[in-house]
Amino acid sequence: MHINNISKIIVITDSIHAVKRIFNPSVHPFLVQSAAVLSDLYYFFNCYTNNSIEFWECPSYLKWHLYNEVNKETKMFKLLPLYSCKNSWDFSKKCKSNNILNVWKMMFQASDLKGNQFLDLVDDDNNIIKPTYVKEESWLKVFGHSNSLCTHATRAITNHAPIGKFKLRFFPREKFKCPCDWYPIETRCYILHDCGRFNGYWNLRRDLLSHFIMFLVLIQVHFHFQTL
Repeated sequence: MHINNISKIIVITDSIHAVKRIFNPSVHPFLVQSAAVLSDLYYFFNCYTNNSIEFWECPSYLKWHLYNEVNKETKMFKLLPLYSCKNSWDFSKKCKSNNILNVWKMMFQASDLKGNQFLDLVDDDNNIIKPTYVKEESWLKVFGHSNSLCTHATRAITNHAPIGKFKLRFFPREKFKCPCDWYPIETRCYILHDCGRFNGYWNLRRDLLSHFIMFLVLIQVHFHFQTL
């Protein structure tokens, strides 16, 4: 940049949006490369008031021959950043996010942290569902559209539904026989897989999240009509 007799810089690019990000210090204020570019630009514009920069947009599909030359030089150039963690602001954020998520997943698998009563469900590929914060999370996207369904699903997954096994924690001397009269106590596992009151429902794979939610919806409808 410190070259005499240069009053105009022309930047030819196929992405004006990317160029705007390069020259916007608020997007990545801690990058060494960005600081160096801005420092040189400051010097360039202060040398002469007539100095200027123009941006020409040339889409890559036009196959301009100079693009190939630039691509070759770019691929041959090996940048050695002074601070690897500051080489890319977006990359740094992604690494930090991935590290946090990995720790979160490891902590979630520890039964003493997520609760040993937590119900493990699987997705359509038969993989155990793990927590995430993207795309409306792992569970919320399935039942978050309904407050009542969200409440029932949360209670069932954490085993805090008002059934016999849960009530027994607070009233250990009372008996909470399952209403079907076939089991000494009403438990979540028994309700999901064996209770005669619900075995007539369509979906038997109630460890599958989609089937589990369908089961809860059918139960809601069942008890709603019973109370009418």
